[in-house]
Amino acid sequence: MFAVYAARIDRDQPLNGLELGERPAPEARPGWSTVKVRAASLNHHDLWSLRGVGLAEDKLPMILGCDAAGVDEDGNEVVLHSVIGQSGHGVGPNEPRSILTERYQGTFAEQVAVPTWNVLPKPRELSFEEAACLPTAWLTAYRMLFTNAGVRPGDSVLVQGAGGGVATAAIVLGKAAGLRVFATSRDEAKRKRAVELGAVEALESGARLPQRVDAVIETVGAATWSHSVKSLKPGGTLVISGATSGDRPSHAELTRIFFLELKVVGSTMGTKDELEDLLAFCAATGVRPVIDEVLPMDLAREGFERLASGDQFGKIVLTNS
Repeated sequence: MFAVYAARIDRDQPLNGLELGERPAPEARPGWSTVKVRAASLNHHDLWSLRGVGLAEDKLPMILGCDAAGVDEDGNEVVLHSVIGQSGHGVGPNEPRSILTERYQGTFAEQVAVPTWNVLPKPRELSFEEAACLPTAWLTAYRMLFTNAGVRPGDSVLVQGAGGGVATAAIVLGKAAGLRVFATSRDEAKRKRAVELGAVEALESGARLPQRVDAVIETVGAATWSHSVKSLKPGGTLVISGATSGDRPSHAELTRIFFLELKVVGSTMGTKDELEDLLAFCAATGVRPVIDEVLPMDLAREGFERLASGDQFGKIVLTNS
């Protein structure tokens, strides 16, 4: 079958390890389901995999892709939960949690096999392309906001780095949930788009906010860390799920953190129950993922190049005809 896969690890030039071509179709195994992939979306996780982060060389070649929506063996339209092993379903009970493509072949292919427990019904209100955007970036944003930040309608939130998948999801979900959302970006066009999506104001990176916020959604890391900490109200919560600019800020702001009793919470992906809630939330409210571009699977390299450049706003989706 045709697939998009990591053939080599290149930490400096990750796209050098990206290949498109024929790979073996998944074999049937007890407790697993094979899904015909209709749509799959790109994540920064895929670029990190090409750099060897979370993907060991002895696992190569590895079909990339965490997210997908498609059709199962019984003809049902489904969405895949990308976290394997945390529950013991479909794999050994002692297997540690991993994200699809760290141990098992991914979704950028005509077919993918996952534990049957990881297969959820796709709401009819969502297209395959929309549903394929939810299991990683949108689920991450959902958990960051509503589980780990613990915000309520009327609270205020800062989303750093408007334009990325998680950040875009946080703006849309926050607006739909009645939050007062601020956003930052170095790019004027992305700031304008953030306001169109529901941010009350979008500012240049590092700019002083009109008010301190109850929570910060942080995926940028070192470049925005100090600003994130300084933007919080006393007792506020900084939730971090990524560090695309690096994980070693020049100033950790420890004094401010302990003096103002700030909370710093790490967040990774989300649970199957949270994905079910997110799917229901989108179906019921009309909230839809922001899609930057839809490409056929054989043009995946273009999608990877766009993601690596940082020019996208929202999700890049690959489709099988």
